[in-house]
Amino acid sequence: MIPLSTARRTIIDVDIHHNAPNVKAIFPYLPKEYCDRISEWGLLLPSYPYMNGGKGGRRVDANPPNGGAPGTDLDFMREHYLDPFHVEYGILTGEFYSLGSHPDAHYAAALASAYNDYTRDHWLDKEDRLRGSITIPKQHPLLAAKEIDRVGDDRRFVQVLVPGGSEKPYGNAIYEPIFEACVRHNLVFTIHIGNEGQGINPSPTGAGHVTYYIESRASRTQTMMAHMASLLFSGVFEKYPTLKVVMQEAGVMWIAPYLWKLDQDWKGLRVQTPWVKKPPSEYYRSNMYVSSQPIELTPDPALFVPMLDALYAKECLLFASDYPHWDFDSPRLAFPKLDASYADPIFYRNAANLYGLKPRTSSPDHT
Repeated sequence: MIPLSTARRTIIDVDIHHNAPNVKAIFPYLPKEYCDRISEWGLLLPSYPYMNGGKGGRRVDANPPNGGAPGTDLDFMREHYLDPFHVEYGILTGEFYSLGSHPDAHYAAALASAYNDYTRDHWLDKEDRLRGSITIPKQHPLLAAKEIDRVGDDRRFVQVLVPGGSEKPYGNAIYEPIFEACVRHNLVFTIHIGNEGQGINPSPTGAGHVTYYIESRASRTQTMMAHMASLLFSGVFEKYPTLKVVMQEAGVMWIAPYLWKLDQDWKGLRVQTPWVKKPPSEYYRSNMYVSSQPIELTPDPALFVPMLDALYAKECLLFASDYPHWDFDSPRLAFPKLDASYADPIFYRNAANLYGLKPRTSSPDHT
């Protein structure tokens, strides 16, 4: 078991991975033709080609007593994580990103709808602390927008989730139907790392495919850099000024020097993108967020807080645990001890403001 937290403050965790116990659990939500296909051939979704960490990529101690896979048992998740760590709200991010890498967009759309309905019925209906992410077939933006419109009026779904692996960077105009649907329903657009180089997606790096998992992990930053620059310089936030974007699981500290570079380059090249009316760092501060897991610890502890300041952590950083994955970041251990002026926004207030959640119901204790 994870040790009981001694901190009395409640938190918001923006990255909790839930899942169905098996594929047949979503069959009640799928058309019969797809149930028959899956029963005969399996899901046939692109798979991750690398060994991960932990046990199958999960915490060794996260298996529920019923013998299911980690993240499939709500009662155990309550006991193992939500209750001992005082999670006031948890944002579910699921495990079904690979459907967005399948060449058959209509099959992907059916799977996305089934997964969203399963999440609603088996997780959101049973635990008031949880909020959901809308899984979409991002390879077909019109079908994706249709799914957002179908589910988006349920206010327990607070964001639209896409994987880092994509056919084009997310600032590309082909994704505008998705952004328009997000704005219609006041939903956050979240890019969670995953599926780079899989299925219909191109190579995960500019130099081609990598050999080992640790290389894949190291390349996440360049994937998110590409999406970030695309969103900024394509003018997405000028066209959709209320759209909020979250970048998940690609690290944190790279944001600061990258913003310095983007601002510097914009000053010299802004004639090429006249629709970008402000320095990139200003759009970042008003429209973008980054989640903390996995956060890099500076070799010199004295540099940690200045780096937080350089990436505007008091405004833009959200706590994420990545539970129940092997590289889970404990709310107690992932950060050095922080003053309340940093801990309150990072562990609660930023996410509450972003997702429209209630203020803390308990008094924070930062001692």
